[in-house]
Amino acid sequence: MKNQLSTADILVFLVYLVVVGSYGFWIYKRKKQKVTDTKDFFLAEGSLTWWAIGASLIASNISAEQFIGMSGNGFFVGIAVACYEWLAAVSLIIIAVWFIPVYLKNKIYTMPQFLTKRYNNTVALIMAVFWLFLYVFVNLTSILYLGAVAINGLLGGAYLHTIMIALAVAAIFITLGGMKVIGYTDVIQVAVLIIGGLATTYMALSIVAEKFGMGSSAIAGFKVLMQDAPDHFKMIMDKPTAASSQEYVNKYLILPGILMYLGGQWIVNLNYWGCNQYITQRALGADLQTARNGILFAGFLKLMMPVIVMLPGIAAYVLYKNGHLPQLVGGMDGAYSAILSFLPSGLKGLSVAALTAAIVASLAGKANSISTIFTLDIYKKYIKKDADEAGMVWTGRLVVLFAMLVAVLFTWNDLLGIGSAGGFTFIQKYTGYISPGVFAVFLLGMFWKRTTGPAAVVGILLGFILSVFFNEFAPRIFGNETWLYTAYYNSDAKLHQIPFLICMGFAFFFTVPVMVMMSMAGPKINPKSFVHDPGMFKVKPITIVQIVVTLLILMALYVKFW
Repeated sequence: MKNQLSTADILVFLVYLVVVGSYGFWIYKRKKQKVTDTKDFFLAEGSLTWWAIGASLIASNISAEQFIGMSGNGFFVGIAVACYEWLAAVSLIIIAVWFIPVYLKNKIYTMPQFLTKRYNNTVALIMAVFWLFLYVFVNLTSILYLGAVAINGLLGGAYLHTIMIALAVAAIFITLGGMKVIGYTDVIQVAVLIIGGLATTYMALSIVAEKFGMGSSAIAGFKVLMQDAPDHFKMIMDKPTAASSQEYVNKYLILPGILMYLGGQWIVNLNYWGCNQYITQRALGADLQTARNGILFAGFLKLMMPVIVMLPGIAAYVLYKNGHLPQLVGGMDGAYSAILSFLPSGLKGLSVAALTAAIVASLAGKANSISTIFTLDIYKKYIKKDADEAGMVWTGRLVVLFAMLVAVLFTWNDLLGIGSAGGFTFIQKYTGYISPGVFAVFLLGMFWKRTTGPAAVVGILLGFILSVFFNEFAPRIFGNETWLYTAYYNSDAKLHQIPFLICMGFAFFFTVPVMVMMSMAGPKINPKSFVHDPGMFKVKPITIVQIVVTLLILMALYVKFW
């Protein structure tokens, strides 16, 4: 495969690098006098505006896992994968109204700190270790691998390791400037991401129209997609029957119809957006109204994300099945790169810049969260209790370097099998191993005063054990068809599996009663429970308008594509 980037593409890409790098350096120099302050380094000293918070949330969330992984799922399954994005909008409303006030009122800066205040140090330490392993070995690695594979495909396929190193180095430079640099450079990153992403989608639809003799209208191209692949425009997949093909069963294993809305999808979204250091860190340094506005702004932007990260995958599917996409390599995760190859010079460079912006922003945000958790919740509490501000900042920077080095080592030859699993599915499945227990602990800890520390320890461990059990062992022990679940044969894994989103729901709904029963043996009001001021959950009229507009758009989308 030859290099698909022209001189114009490279120039556009270099302009992006210069602009982002220069702006980040300017932000860093403006606040250089406070660079040794941990609150400034980890939380931006509460100086992010609502639009910076919202942009940073989206820039950190939308990465290679969406551009490559979700586009790949769009190629394979279709619009049903948009549920991750559209339910995120509802989840962000819930977070803005009910979760963030609890964090801000109790001056919570890290998720392990929440667990320490509400439960005890044991719970916080267990979760800090869980999060560090998850962020390094699932998130950092997958983002780095998928991003490098995508850009490498556009450069001719011979620069994978060079690109990995370049992405890691770029993320390190942004991260070392602290959360303020990350937050404000993310404003540029998300602008490039949206503009470049929309341009890619527009061109993809135009190409579909041209290939099918419908002119060059993007609207005509969208109509072609709906006519040629109607199965790809169905939000809710029906349960497989004996007559269903193996391909359909594999799709259902990823997105199991209405059942995923009864548990797994909500756990994924609420845990990700509300109990995740990597995400909530953007809002934890702000005042309540600023944080709410930023989170709701991010929720509104999530409504358009499937257009950017999923629709190109469906376009690639229609082109490929009709013989118009011979350059597709690497299975479904190669769909986005294949679409980029059609773009004209200059625009292709902008789209690669958008992809790179998403990758670097996510890597930087994740690395900052890793350093925050390790420095504040492990190093300061257990390794060097008398560490000063400057020492903690430098420790955080060294952790960034170490985490990125580990990610490069594990992605060098794809030791974790990210490529074979499908990037987006890999992340969701393995994150789902700890999500049910974590979400149960946070939810009960916030809103039920009786929840105890021992119940939280059991909840975290039991949630993990049950997730592993249902995903890996339940069909072998209880059979493939029970009153509780149906396991389906997966031709790739050569065994029967329960859809992982359903497994997450089972793990959560079995964990919560155990935690409740354990807590009933304790005092009616746990001494460490949070005191809620009813006024903290009240919202301003403008906030209500934002919420209603988001919900109306979401309802219209589901009515259209149900």
